[in-house]
Amino acid sequence: MSVWEKVQLARHAKRPLFMDYANTLFTEFDILQGDRAFADDKAILGGLAKFDGSPVMLIGQHRGRSTRERIEHNFGMANPEGYRKVIRLVKMAERFAIPVFTFIDTQGAYPGVGAEERGQAQAIAESIATFSALKVPVIATVIGEGGSGGALAIAVADRVNMLENSIYSVISPEGCASILWKTAEKAPQASEALKLSAENLHELGLIDMVVKEGDGAHIKSDVVMKNLKATLQEQLKQISLLSTENRLQQRYDKFMAFNSSVSL
Repeated sequence: MSVWEKVQLARHAKRPLFMDYANTLFTEFDILQGDRAFADDKAILGGLAKFDGSPVMLIGQHRGRSTRERIEHNFGMANPEGYRKVIRLVKMAERFAIPVFTFIDTQGAYPGVGAEERGQAQAIAESIATFSALKVPVIATVIGEGGSGGALAIAVADRVNMLENSIYSVISPEGCASILWKTAEKAPQASEALKLSAENLHELGLIDMVVKEGDGAHIKSDVVMKNLKATLQEQLKQISLLSTENRLQQRYDKFMAFNSSVSL
């Protein structure tokens, strides 16, 4: 399968969304709303839940499936209040010493004028900084499309996973092609150059685990749910055994090593 074909699978209309994972892998998900400053952004949903009977903070980007739902959730593209809500929730998790699980599925942060006026870049930067210093275990999983800073804002974690047919990149293939070749028709070539597939990113050491999908998450979601749950259980067990100091140091070393592990 080509990388471009994987891009199409990552965007497949029937692919499981964040709430599908929340309802299958977790229980008692109680959604918390608002950034306590401006509004509630429904592109990012988050709140308290239970994983294997223990409390966790669950956060994810929800794109929506029907037209009405996609508009309500702004196609998973968050405004700054969405990231400020995330910061509020993960600080709450730290206060109560509970792990954080994040699920990434977005084209990127919303690029509208209002978002920029309300400090989109600052909100993303503050979210990245907050995740970098969190004293509780953090596990992030890319379940569909991980686009640019909008994805990275909730992906600084002790373990970063990707589903087999998900993608994760600094820019979309169409955006890259438009810059390099002045036409979005070169998106297939751009996708190959960007090395945005799970396999490529795992080989480069940028992610920790590729979660197998079997015939595809949109075909056999139960296989994906089973494989992902086993991965999350094992990873949470591993990082929970570390002291806070060691966990923070490993997280720091992990992301600082990116520059040396990737040759351009």
